[in-house]
Amino acid sequence: MAEHTRVTLRGGRVLDPAGRLDAVLDVHIDGGRIIGLGAAPDGAAGDIIDVRGCWVLPGLVDLSGQVGSPDALAQRELLAAAAGGITQLAVPPRADAGLDNPAVVGRLRDGAAALGLVRLAPIGALTAGLGGEQLAELGLLRRAGCRLVGQGGRPIGARVLRRAFEYARGHDLTVVVDAEDAELAAGGCMHEGAVAAQLGLTGIPVAAEVAALSQALALATTCDTRIHVHGLSSAAGVALLRAAKAAGLPVTAATPVWNLHYTDLDIGAYDPAFHLRPPLREPGDRAALREALADGTLDAVCSDHRPFDGEAKRQPFARTAAGVAGFEALLPLVLDLAHGGGVPLARALAALTCGPAAVLGGGGRLAVGALADVCVVEPDRAWTVGADTWHSAATCTPVWGRALRGRVRLTLLGGRVIYRLQEPGDGG
Repeated sequence: MAEHTRVTLRGGRVLDPAGRLDAVLDVHIDGGRIIGLGAAPDGAAGDIIDVRGCWVLPGLVDLSGQVGSPDALAQRELLAAAAGGITQLAVPPRADAGLDNPAVVGRLRDGAAALGLVRLAPIGALTAGLGGEQLAELGLLRRAGCRLVGQGGRPIGARVLRRAFEYARGHDLTVVVDAEDAELAAGGCMHEGAVAAQLGLTGIPVAAEVAALSQALALATTCDTRIHVHGLSSAAGVALLRAAKAAGLPVTAATPVWNLHYTDLDIGAYDPAFHLRPPLREPGDRAALREALADGTLDAVCSDHRPFDGEAKRQPFARTAAGVAGFEALLPLVLDLAHGGGVPLARALAALTCGPAAVLGGGGRLAVGALADVCVVEPDRAWTVGADTWHSAATCTPVWGRALRGRVRLTLLGGRVIYRLQEPGDGG
């Protein structure tokens, strides 16, 4: 991709939820930052990119996505993130890449910086090796640049979690809480309900979400610790979150985009593209999540990109890996909620930009002086997900073969074009 030091994005509709900006303006960029909106500042001459008919958004911020290990970053998945308009990505710790010490965190950051496709925000491990017993060196992780710490879905007992909350508060860290009690969810592979009974599959009850959330919120109250809830999936969970926010607790929450669109009915004949964690629940749960997004109770929508494919998705449903590829579907699916799903456009965009950026500590806006992380999208452009339009190596996704509306045309990271939509005949 060509590197630009001075760039003007001309004639696009600039939408910045953080600044309540919605206007057709030129965006002037120099030295990796936005130096003007509207009239060109003195000395702003440079390359002009015509984006008339497009929306110019802050680069998207995704609070959960997997892109390989610190020593083996998957460049293709990072490119998929860029193709989805994502410029900041929070990476959860995994069993094989625990992010439990500063050296590992540093390797992940350095590897991503060398590739120059996305800004990675490692989520440090809450416990050593994610074992749930001994706390990781939280102070060192904070100094290494982690703002969030969590277990990456691995179990942790209440007593250790309380100690973690206390230490996290002392180091100005936010604790990522998975909205699932591991013991209650053990052995489950989908929502516990009538559909699971019909399919003969072990379900994950809503009680698993309620138990995990209730415990975390009680500890947050006691310890005065910031928490971020990952994987909210139920109406009961939404009710707990809404009450916690009304009480003034320092809590934010995100849901995967899939739970806003699909339900357990979509699993059909054991389709592995719908084996997800958190599980898809009932239509009433989906409706409650959409309402929470519309009224601001939900802070963010994430892709929860987990690019499983091949043998990991060719087993019987209960034994397939839980998770699917989703970077490139995130923006179109959220825009679909704004087009006809009852979610105001400003709220939908905030959940992809300034909402998750606030959880990470910055970014997600278009303003003079801000980093020039920008997503340019053609909002009405229709495209079909398939081998010629999909960048992730994983093709197991609920949207495979589906027509989507809204296509990223350009992604800029620090003023540099890192992704440009290739048109037929462009030769690539």
